[in-house]
Amino acid sequence: SVLPVESGGGSVQAGGSLTVSCTASGFPNEHSDMGWYRRENLGSWCDLVASVSKYGSAYYAPSVKGRFAIYRGGVLSERHLQMNSLQPEDTAVYYCAADGPLSPRVLCDIASSRYSVWGRGTQVTVSS
Repeated sequence: SVLPVESGGGSVQAGGSLTVSCTASGFPNEHSDMGWYRRENLGSWCDLVASVSKYGSAYYAPSVKGRFAIYRGGVLSERHLQMNSLQPEDTAVYYCAADGPLSPRVLCDIASSRYSVWGRGTQVTVSS
């Protein structure tokens, strides 16, 4: 898979905001969705939290809807995930991914072999 350039994340207190960014050459495109998964507490599963489909429609997991938003950067292949009103339960490693389509959940350890784009992950820590 393609290794994207990821940035952002970090630590914040509850109620604060953070942004994670992803740039993957050639993505998104007319064949693929692009979004972010997160892995909590070093669990086996990565859950899709937000994505944009190849048709331009956005998906947000119920737990983040209304708080997170995907938007495009200045470069065609750049996407940002703005995370507002962060809570301790949002603490996780966030992974950028792209393929067509993205599953709601994927085993983290095999994701890089399954998806065209899978990042190394960015830590987001929210303290109470």
